[in-house]
Amino acid sequence: MTLKKHVILGLSLAMLAFSCSNDDDNTNLPIASGAYEDGILITNEGNFNQGNGSVSFVSNDFSISEPTIFSTVNGKLLGDTVQSITFHEDLAYIIVNNSQKIEVVNRYTFESVATINSGLNNPRYMTILLGKGYVTNWGDGNDPDDDFVAVINLQSNDVITTVAVGEGPERIVSNGTAAYVAHKGGYGQNNIVTVIDANASVLKTITVGDIPNSMVFDALGQLYVLAEGKPAWTNDETAGELSVINPTSNTVTSSLAFAKDQHPAHLAYGNAMYFYMNGSVYKFDTGIKSVPSTPEFTGVNFNYMTINEGVLYGVDAGNYTANGTLKTFDLSTNTSKNSVEVGIIPSGIYFN
Repeated sequence: MTLKKHVILGLSLAMLAFSCSNDDDNTNLPIASGAYEDGILITNEGNFNQGNGSVSFVSNDFSISEPTIFSTVNGKLLGDTVQSITFHEDLAYIIVNNSQKIEVVNRYTFESVATINSGLNNPRYMTILLGKGYVTNWGDGNDPDDDFVAVINLQSNDVITTVAVGEGPERIVSNGTAAYVAHKGGYGQNNIVTVIDANASVLKTITVGDIPNSMVFDALGQLYVLAEGKPAWTNDETAGELSVINPTSNTVTSSLAFAKDQHPAHLAYGNAMYFYMNGSVYKFDTGIKSVPSTPEFTGVNFNYMTINEGVLYGVDAGNYTANGTLKTFDLSTNTSKNSVEVGIIPSGIYFN
């Protein structure tokens, strides 16, 4: 073989090796979805009628925080009273209650995709059932009979039908077979959970405690519903109550009454059940027969709380006019971990 052929062969092999190396390296490189992937989103209601509701972003390690990411990305305000967020695939559906709309954004970049602003009336919360969005709506506060659940085609972003329900539909969750709606009562008080199937038909109405404010499924698929009870100012004070619903029979299989002056809120699940009451967080195992009397920790003021990977996340709205705070607690030691400022009246926590 001539020297020229040796050189050509050597160069060819080197180029082949370089090409293969680059292909392998590119295969292993992570593909970034956007600036807001792998973090925490906080919904901030904002001051009522001032249009300053927002969504804040906090990185998982709390090293980065951005107070108003929708406005930063899209160059416009989000709206009045940001109520909640629901994720579906790579989209986030942001319900803006007093602006009567749902803003649809890419959940990782927060770039605007669409706005749903028809077929809604005081929208509150949303769940996904077999590829459709189910949104609770309070309707007109002067009409106790106009409340409904709007069903949204998530391809066209249109409301395709509505389901008439009792007064004050609030939180809504799904187990993939049916949607469960807790009726706090809206502008009044209520004590029911409505079960809606995938055909947008009401299967059943289940009576629970007064003013059910939160619901979670446990590891066995049982639905725990926490009701706060009627407050003293109604002149008809009632006790808080925890109900367990079997989703196969859609019946209450057990219930637990609190003392008449105890009004629990913010039920959360993470290997055990946790709830908030009077500045403290309490824990109980599923199947417990009595209300726990000793809190896990005290001295907090949560407007909402949830649990993720052994850490409790809670938002404190402060004086309800200035920025609030996101706080975390390690549940293995019940000690405080992190704290960061977020927007005005934070009321929801979502892991992106």
